[in-house]
Amino acid sequence: MKLKHLIATGILTIAAAGAGYYAYSHFLHAPLVTTSIASLAPVSEAVYGTGTVEPERWAKVVPLQRRRLVELCRCEGQVIKSGQILGRQDDAEERSALEQMEINRGQLERDLSRAEKDRDKNDATRTEYEQRWTKLEDAKSRIAAQKVRLDSLVLRAPLDGMVLRRDGEVGEIAGPTDVLFTVGPPAPMHVVAEINEEEINRIAAGQKAFLRSEAFPGKALRANVSQITPKGDPTRKTFRVYLRLPQDTPLRIGMSVEVNIIFREKQAAVVVPAEAVAGDSVQTVDDGRIRRVPVKVGIRGNRNIEVIGDLSKGTSVLSPARIDLADGARIRIDSSSLTRAMEPAPASEPADQPAATPEADVVASATTARADPDDAVISAAITAHIDSVVNDARRNLISNSR
Repeated sequence: MKLKHLIATGILTIAAAGAGYYAYSHFLHAPLVTTSIASLAPVSEAVYGTGTVEPERWAKVVPLQRRRLVELCRCEGQVIKSGQILGRQDDAEERSALEQMEINRGQLERDLSRAEKDRDKNDATRTEYEQRWTKLEDAKSRIAAQKVRLDSLVLRAPLDGMVLRRDGEVGEIAGPTDVLFTVGPPAPMHVVAEINEEEINRIAAGQKAFLRSEAFPGKALRANVSQITPKGDPTRKTFRVYLRLPQDTPLRIGMSVEVNIIFREKQAAVVVPAEAVAGDSVQTVDDGRIRRVPVKVGIRGNRNIEVIGDLSKGTSVLSPARIDLADGARIRIDSSSLTRAMEPAPASEPADQPAATPEADVVASATTARADPDDAVISAAITAHIDSVVNDARRNLISNSR
């Protein structure tokens, strides 16, 4: 009996310990989670690329022959007309040859004049006249060709506009591979961007784009897609996209820019941080317990995602999601994350914009929304490249380690 009593006591002790551990872990020491707030805010998706600012019409001036430069105008920034002389190459050899041709032509003309007086005397004089006439015509053709060669050593403006850039100096030897002048009207301008072939199907004429330039940090620079080159580059696996710039753009010709073309956007969508979405659901907090809410993912922003379902703005969601916690599990909320989520929105934000944090935990990708919705969109659009670079680096690291 004593042994049975000891066994029963042990079983009760183990059960009590288990119950105590369960109560401690589920009620007294529930898992600590961080939360964010579902927000109503603008959200967008963008395609990233890089580009260069160029005038819509421009041309390069290059020499047709490899010769020494003897004259170049100091005309950068000056307005010019088509055909205006911009420079010359050394033509001493061609001019000397032309002088000899002119002397020879004079002698042939005199010989032809003498033969013309006697050409009707007999067949021999007639034949001599025809031969001298043929030689004279041949000499004239050679002179005309030599003048063309001389003219080819003169650098002329190919179109009306402005000398946008001058390269090279007098005394240097330049040839067909050397660009000596860039000429064209300085406005209008556009951006010539390179877009990955995997994303080109998302681009269409008329879409708006935001540009980022190191010369204007933090400034929202706008453009619109005007044209897509039909044929891509099979080597670089990119397509060329032209973006028209507004007349008041501060960008200058030759500047390099990062391009973010917006292909999907909403000005008011229910969004949560990307890390709060686990598969096709989010985890909300209801009376200290987790409740799984099925959702559909809409627009995927850089840091935040549009969710469609039974989720309204102002709802607390676990961020990041805790897939290790079962539906209905009791949890404790990190007070610091709750404090951040409940910070009041700045006065400059729209009335329908819920409380926002400096870390943008509850605002949509491409926002903190300001007076201009377009300015709100640019925030995440211009940083999308950072994530793609990081992801590419991670993939390369994994593949190299195998």
